[in-house]
Formats: sequence, structure tokens, C-alpha cells
Amino acid sequence: ECYVQNTAREYAKIYAAEAEPLEGFGEVPEIIPIFLVHRPANNIPYATVEEELVGEFVKYSVRDGKEVNFLRRDSEAGQKCCTFQHWVYEKTNGSLLVTDLQGVGMKLTDVGIATLAKGYKGFKGNCSISFIEQFRALHQCNKYCEMLGLKSLRTTHQKQRKATSMKSKNLPNSSTIKKALPKKAREPRDFISSEH
Repeated sequence: ECYVQNTAREYAKIYAAEAEPLEGFGEVPEIIPIFLVHRPANNIPYATVEEELVGEFVKYSVRDGKEVNFLRRDSEAGQKCCTFQHWVYEKTNGSLLVTDLQGVGMKLTDVGIATLAKGYKGFKGNCSISFIEQFRALHQCNKYCEMLGLKSLRTTHQKQRKATSMKSKNLPNSSTIKKALPKKAREPRDFISSEH
């Protein structure tokens, strides 16, 4: 948990260094640090400690296909979190995605990281690869993506879907096969009794 959150925090620092100087970008989301504490005299010898976040706790990004939070589209923090995800995705060539972004305002905690099956530069995430596929399919760029000059994922995803649908168009479908059968081969099935 500490390794994942602090790895995401390092990406967030680099993102902030690129985004903050841009005119009109404003405040950037920050992933708060989390620390592992060893307490040898306690029944539970290890614990994590982090800053307490006070205020309305909001989930800004999608963690699975069932969970959709519209606040991410409507709020500045939500849009900047989605842009951060897009930025990380692009910087890692689609191999890594910081996900499950949640917190209070621009302060985030308890994030997750999804990586491709082989990982990314020796790092394996704690979330399913399907989060990367889902992000690629659902992400809608916003003005902050444009300010950072990020490439639209829509065109890439649409090209992949178009290539897949072109392949399936070349395969015969059941109606084509049915029409190709001689009439005598179809007749017995047309008159099967339903009295059984």
C-alpha cells in the first residue's frame, strides 16, 4: 500500500512540475504520503499513517465498470485527476495508470496503480489490467488535457475498434451461411413439429 501510493505520489510531483507553470492551469492534485510504522510491542506490529483529510471525501476516478462518479467531470479537481491519469498513461506509453483517485479537494489518498501484465520498469500494480482498458475506452479529454498537449485516446481506441470490426466483416455470419445452403437442406428444419 505504501509502495503503490508513494510511487503514484512521485508521478504526481512530475505532473505538477509540468502543469503548474502553464498559464491558467492553477492548483494540481497532490497525493499525500503514507508511512509504514513498526510497533513491535503491539498485537498488530505494523500500521500505516497519513495526514487526516477533513472535508467532503470524493472518488474522482473509476475503479471498476460498475462505479461511475459524475463529480469527476463537473469539478475542477475531478477534471485535473482525469488529466493526471491521461498524463501518466501517455508518459508510460499505456503501460501504467494511476487509478482509484479519491480524496478531499486536491489532496488524494488510497490510490491504486494498474500496469500491463508484465508490469512497468519492474513495478507491478495492485489493480487489474482491465482498468487500463476501461480508461482508454471511457476517458474524455478536457481543457486540462488540451493545455498539457495530451493526445486524444478516442482516435486511438476508435482505430482499434474499427480494425476489429473490419476483421469481423470478413468472416461469414450465420445469415450468409444459411442463404448459401441449398433449399432442400433447409426444408426439413422449417417443418419440424413443435408438439414434443
